[in-house]
Amino acid sequence: MRRPFFAVIGGMGTLATESYIRLIDKMSDATTDQDFLDYVVFNDASVPDRTDFMLGDSNDDPFPVIADDIEKATSIGASFITIPCNTAHFMLPRFQELTDVPILNMLTGAVERMKATLPVSTHPRVGFMGTEGSRHSGLYQREIEAAGYTFIEPDDELQKRIDSLIYDDVKSGGPLSLERYRSVIDTFLDKSDSARYRCDIVVLGCTELSVLNEAFPLPDLPIIDAQTILAEDTVARAKALRK
Repeated sequence: MRRPFFAVIGGMGTLATESYIRLIDKMSDATTDQDFLDYVVFNDASVPDRTDFMLGDSNDDPFPVIADDIEKATSIGASFITIPCNTAHFMLPRFQELTDVPILNMLTGAVERMKATLPVSTHPRVGFMGTEGSRHSGLYQREIEAAGYTFIEPDDELQKRIDSLIYDDVKSGGPLSLERYRSVIDTFLDKSDSARYRCDIVVLGCTELSVLNEAFPLPDLPIIDAQTILAEDTVARAKALRK
């Protein structure tokens, strides 16, 4: 009898999807071929840019392309679906209406983990790193503020530095720079008297930033990486289906 499997709707971008799959495989703790999890990956690199569409810079709607992948995943019998793209979650309610198969929500998963590990009583100010589309949508802001935290978004200058990490360093396949990555995080976490943001937590709300987190882990810093948490939740759910 075939074991249950899950579907990954990826390709947004491909390097970020590869990072997510590597995390899943590593977290599976497999010692034989059969110990790995069963999954199908739709690495759909043809999905139009989510941020450009959200900001009105493009009329190329990503929804139909992702919706087609969700319908295919449903038709082949996936037990659940993951979409490792934070920005695409602005369409998540519409995606879920297409299928009875549960779609994991990486935003709520990240905030729930933050509440459990970095409580608002000691870490009230949360800085957000993500695409301009995610910043514009307010998705993370609503989730974070509903949990009782103070949401701190970057100004336009800092957002440009974040966008450069996402598009110039990762999406373009360029060299990854710990110095550039760390400088943005330090800007959020700086607690000096002259500091602007004075954050207690930094949320990585873009899977390209998760690629940087995989390359340059900073476990001593209060970083919440949505993709890592999604991977952990994916593995836990997949293993539970085997029982």
